[in-house]
Amino acid sequence: MLPNVGDVFSGKVVSTVPFGSFVEHPAGAHGLLHGRQAEVGASVQVKVLAVDVEQQRFSLELA
Repeated sequence: MLPNVGDVFSGKVVSTVPFGSFVEHPAGAHGLLHGRQAEVGASVQVKVLAVDVEQQRFSLELA
């Protein structure tokens, strides 16, 4: 299940890539925190910026 735009949640960083970090939503989906490389395993408070239902992905920013 994907979150809604505007949702704020605390998630765990599960991986990093050159363009950001993937954060796990409590429901299990992973969203991209663009432009931020956080340490894998770190807990971050994020806000959902956009959701792409067709691609099953969502974008995040720090809350």
